[in-house]
Amino acid sequence: LIHFEQLSTMPTSTKSDAAASVNASAVIADGMIAASGLGVDLSKPRWPQDTYGGRARHFITITNPLNVLATGAQLESARTLLKQYKSGQVPASTTADSMWHAKHLYDSAFHPDTGEKMIIFGRMSAQVPCNMAITGAMLTFYKTTPQTIFWQWANQTFNALVNYTNRNGESMSNTKLATAYCAATGTATLTALLFNYLSKRAPPMAARFVPAVAVCAANSVNIPLMRIDELQDGIEVTNDKGEVVGNSTAAAVKAIPQVIMARIAMAMPPMLTAPFLMTVIEKKAFVKRSPWLLAPIQILYVGFCLTFTTPLCCAIFPQQSSLTMRQVKADTAVYQRGLALGMTDNDRVYFNKGL
Repeated sequence: LIHFEQLSTMPTSTKSDAAASVNASAVIADGMIAASGLGVDLSKPRWPQDTYGGRARHFITITNPLNVLATGAQLESARTLLKQYKSGQVPASTTADSMWHAKHLYDSAFHPDTGEKMIIFGRMSAQVPCNMAITGAMLTFYKTTPQTIFWQWANQTFNALVNYTNRNGESMSNTKLATAYCAATGTATLTALLFNYLSKRAPPMAARFVPAVAVCAANSVNIPLMRIDELQDGIEVTNDKGEVVGNSTAAAVKAIPQVIMARIAMAMPPMLTAPFLMTVIEKKAFVKRSPWLLAPIQILYVGFCLTFTTPLCCAIFPQQSSLTMRQVKADTAVYQRGLALGMTDNDRVYFNKGL
């Protein structure tokens, strides 16, 4: 589920502008109040991001599945309020809580780098309901080859959409997009079919874990391929003043494995525990009388798990990551630009690692 407060924060380059606008002295229009009087700093997440607890609270808020239900008018209202905040004046009825609500709603639907409205199924707030249905179906319908192929295709199609929607803001050619999609779908499907075949010689329980293995393999392929441009051209990095230093491939090398690990960690709890739960439930009398209940029970269980694992796993690594200048020395243009800005080897550059 997922709408990461502009993938967790407002782009660093706009922070000083926003702060300057809020603090600027201006004539207050009728029906408006000074935004600075709210005591709200929207250039930062509501909770501190240097602790796991703060990041967890942040992602619990922005991955709220209810944000998917927000209408176009509500999203535009949130965007308008944020523009008013940046101008230094907001409606007199605005409170600190309503300001944060608008911020979280905006972040759930608009890309942090481009400002474009994201495809609804690609938003982080859609992760729980969509993954609940797809993961539950993968765990329920896995015994035949057609079932395996269809649900692996459905899962990787959804993953590709999420990865593309939440990329680091740079455009990706249709050719590369198609290559990444086909490679990830093929990897997941072949992995699932191979382990399905091998599991025939193993205890029946082993077959229930095939979807989990396929998801791990596919994520390891899908995410790097969907973000191949970042590995080739780098991720934009800035200094602590928000000044762009350049594009660093070292930043991409740090960011993408963290995203892979977080995505796998999200999926594993329900995928690894559901087989044991369903083995117990299948023996219950009410299920034997109504076997059709197995699918909805499993899907609801997966949804329950994902409600917690999605935000808690998103919080494992800071959204705004950093590297020292020494660590980006191989990115010559970045390093030279940093030196020109007066940075030393121990100073840090910052970047959005993506989700």
